[in-house]
Amino acid sequence: MIRLDKYLADMGIGTRSEVKNIIRKKQVSVNGMPISKPEAKVDITKDTVCYQGKTVAYEPYVYYMLNKPGGCVSAVKDNLYPTVLSFIENPKGYNLFPVGRLDLDTEGLLLITNDGTLAHELLSPKKHVTKTYFAKVQGRVTREDVQRFSLGLDIKEEKPTLPATLVIEKSDDISEIRVSITEGKYHQVKRMFEAVGKQVLFLKRLSMGTLQLDETLTPGSYRALTTEELSALKNRTI
Repeated sequence: MIRLDKYLADMGIGTRSEVKNIIRKKQVSVNGMPISKPEAKVDITKDTVCYQGKTVAYEPYVYYMLNKPGGCVSAVKDNLYPTVLSFIENPKGYNLFPVGRLDLDTEGLLLITNDGTLAHELLSPKKHVTKTYFAKVQGRVTREDVQRFSLGLDIKEEKPTLPATLVIEKSDDISEIRVSITEGKYHQVKRMFEAVGKQVLFLKRLSMGTLQLDETLTPGSYRALTTEELSALKNRTI
């Protein structure tokens, strides 16, 4: 149960003071009954709220899958570069943020939401959420590299990385690989390849936990998560 004025303000009808005036003018109904008191309580799971005859559904949280392009930063604000939020239409004024960070030149899957609880679950080091990337690497990736990744690598931090799964798709002067990690250290994939004497030329995140990048999304485009995708994430079936 929440106040009617908060309900409407949360859904972008106006500021708290604006929606109070709207309610007092009897432009809002609950279950077909005009309401004039801003403090009236609404059950967000059962009640039907209408403003000027149109239903206003309550969605406290939103979840978007963005195919992040290169050249933008995973931040809410930045003085130098466009942010990932610049690609998201947000007419209701949700306090959106990216879940985790992808480097400026890294592309691929990024979850945008206002659900801090889910973000914490996905980013907590204790949860070991698997993240898979595709990369093009300068240098011939070998079976020895696969073995070294599987044991963890020294990337000049207090502890080595946790074991990672490296799959070679093409071994050549420029190799193509997939790598799965369960941490989120700064520039981790790039630093892991540097530890074996190679350089990442291109990096794209393909998945995070159960969430897979929708390959029909062009760089810079996004869509809402499906019910199934969201349920799997929340159940942490990773």
